[in-house]
Parts: sequence; structure tokens; C-alpha cells
Amino acid sequence: MPSVASKQYSDDVSLLVLLLDTNPLFWSNTSITFSQFLSHVLAFLNAVLGLNQLNQVVVIATGYSSCDYIYDSSLTSNHGNFESRGTGMPPLFASLLKKLEDFVTKDEELSREEGHEDRTPSCLLSGSLSMALCYIQRVFRSGHLHPQPRILCLQGSPDGPEQYVAVMNSIFSAQRLMVPIDSCYIGVQNSAFLQQASYITGGVHHTPKQLDGLFQYLTTIFATDLHSRGFVQLPKPIGVDFRASCFCHKKTIDMGYICSVCLSIFCEHHKKCSTCGSVFGQSKLDEASSVSDKKRKAPHT
Repeated sequence: MPSVASKQYSDDVSLLVLLLDTNPLFWSNTSITFSQFLSHVLAFLNAVLGLNQLNQVVVIATGYSSCDYIYDSSLTSNHGNFESRGTGMPPLFASLLKKLEDFVTKDEELSREEGHEDRTPSCLLSGSLSMALCYIQRVFRSGHLHPQPRILCLQGSPDGPEQYVAVMNSIFSAQRLMVPIDSCYIGVQNSAFLQQASYITGGVHHTPKQLDGLFQYLTTIFATDLHSRGFVQLPKPIGVDFRASCFCHKKTIDMGYICSVCLSIFCEHHKKCSTCGSVFGQSKLDEASSVSDKKRKAPHT
């Protein structure tokens, strides 16, 4: 994308869009408290802004039922005199924490109203990725000089198979815009969504072993700008989980059926594609199984 590259400030100026997992279902069952996690994140954001005076930071809170912008360093309103209830915090921390507190309260109320009893306790990753890409696209079209954008997902919640299509659409959109998606997963089970996002877009995926040193992981791995990454040794993924989620039951599968027209994925054979309406023939696996069943039932001569 030459038109985008020609508008950049310089190679070492970054626009970091941070997706912050605020899902209460995850933070109620983890070894590190949300306040401890937040202290590491705030120190990391301060370090990123201190690396270059032209660096920009945008924080998007990713809740259970909603997501919203809670901080934008390019807005002058975030740099004013903001009282933080007598704690003496810098204006960056004070304004961010106030908006984060309001967001968590609204997200909790929305979750009670909707009442998703059968849904996986995942955060709304698809929504926050879409918001991040919309913000970056708006920066691209602003007509002014802009830094190099990248997305960092700080997530601990498990993947939501029902978000598979929306998440993959966001990943391919980021790939087309040449925006890398970095991911730091702090949950127990690894995230296939984040692994695929970092692999496809050329980002870095890492799972910290000790959450007490989260700030060190963030600064040494994810604070590096895109230009400097060619000169440092960053962690490389050992393996990527490429499993997909079926369109019929929204479950993660190892083997399934794919529509040859729209590439929809199903965990079992259907006569008709529920996405594009194409009529399927009998599966070869089903034919083979039916033939083997007939052979077993055939009388011995």
C-alpha cells in the first residue's frame, strides 16, 4: 500500500490500538487480579508513549457483551486537568480508569439484561477488532501524516466459537490493510483465534509463563515498533492451531464438511448449505461408511 506508506511520519512512530479484556467471568477465576493486571498495562502504555513523542495509543475495552473506546492519546481532552479522587495519578491514568469503570458497569448491566446462559464465557473480540480496524481506516483516510498502526490483543477469556466468522473477517481485513495483530494471551487454554490472527497478519503471539512479570513481557516484546522488529529476536510460534468452528453448531472441530461454493464449514453432512443454499450430493465418507455397513450385514455364503 504505497499511498499509506508515503504518509507516515517515520519508521519508528507507532499507533498502538490496545484491546483490553475486561470480561468479569474470566477475572473472577484467575491467579492475578484485574487491578494487578491493569497496573502492568498502564505502565506499559506509559512506556510506549515515552519511546517517541509522536507515538499514539488507543485503548478499547472488550467486555462480555459490549466494547468501547476508553482512551485516545490524540484527543486533547485526555491531557487536561483530570481529578483522580486524590490519588495523584497522571491525567492518562485518571481519565482511562474513570472511563474503564463506567464501561465495566454498563457492560455488566447489559449482560444481565441479555442473559446469555448458553454462551461461552468469552469476551467480544470480534467487536473490538472491528472497532480497531475502523479507527485505523479513519486514520488512513484522514489525509494527514500518520504513524504505523498495529493492534495488540491482551486477552484471557476463552475463544467464542460463535464469533468465528466475524473474527476471521477482521483478521483478513487487517491482513489486507497490512496491519499486524499482536496477541498476548494470559488465560489457561491457548487461543486459536489469536494464534491465527498473529500468524496471518505477521504479528507476534506470546503466552507469558509468569503473570507477575507481565510488564517485562509487554515492554520487551510488544513495545518494539515495526521497523525495529527486523533487528531484534522476537518469540516465534511453536505451532498454530488452525482449527475452525462449524457454522451449524458453532463448535470447534478437527474435521468437517466444506461447501464448495461459499466455503462454509459444517460438522456433519447436510443436504443443503444453510449459507448460500447450494444443494449437496452424498458425501464420499457417507458412501464409504454405507458400503462397509452393507458388507458387514451381508450373509456369509
